[in-house]
Amino acid sequence: MVRLEDAIVARYEHGGHRFEILVDPNAIDDIKSGKIENVIDYMVIDEIFKDAHKGDRASEELVKEVFGTTDVNEVAKTIVKKGQVQLTTEQRRKMLEEKKKRIVMEIARNAINPQTGAPHPPQRIELAMEEAKVHIDPLKSVEEQVPMVLKALRPLIPIRFEKVKIAVKLSGDMYGKAYGEISKMGTILKEEWLSDGSWIGVIEIPAGMQGEFLDMLNKKTHGNVQTKILRR
Repeated sequence: MVRLEDAIVARYEHGGHRFEILVDPNAIDDIKSGKIENVIDYMVIDEIFKDAHKGDRASEELVKEVFGTTDVNEVAKTIVKKGQVQLTTEQRRKMLEEKKKRIVMEIARNAINPQTGAPHPPQRIELAMEEAKVHIDPLKSVEEQVPMVLKALRPLIPIRFEKVKIAVKLSGDMYGKAYGEISKMGTILKEEWLSDGSWIGVIEIPAGMQGEFLDMLNKKTHGNVQTKILRR
């Protein structure tokens, strides 16, 4: 449950009737995308209101008539997904800053400068967004907004989303230390064990993660690793 002072009102109107819930603003994206199924965990109270600020509850009969169910969780999901969300000025500011940071990091992790093949630093992406006067919607998901942001950035900086393939060779004793992180950060396209007991694999990762990926390998293996970026 979320505290009342931290919650926002999500409102859905239908047939002249209004239905409201008090919900955690930070959960809106995940509720809309379906990542959060148990919405009640993110509500102040598991009630459907006619007017949340006044505490006026909607009748079960009316809820059943409009939503086809009295299950609070299912009704709450519909209210968030189909209704409107009211943010205070401070909530909007915080959510806007957080969403902007997430968009910048998503682009930085996946994009490169096609002229150099190197990733763009997050600071460069953020400055270009400011120069392009990109409008970020705090209530839309990162995935929805990244294509729009990329379109705005292309006239200012050379940028494109790309994946790279990296061949990795590990000794048998280093395999167990690094394999888990390798599989988390990328997709293992090929792998095999050699006669000398070493492991080799071809891993595909977002281009912007090359530095992060190689740093991880060096830390996990104390430098006892061989890598090669495979050209197309």
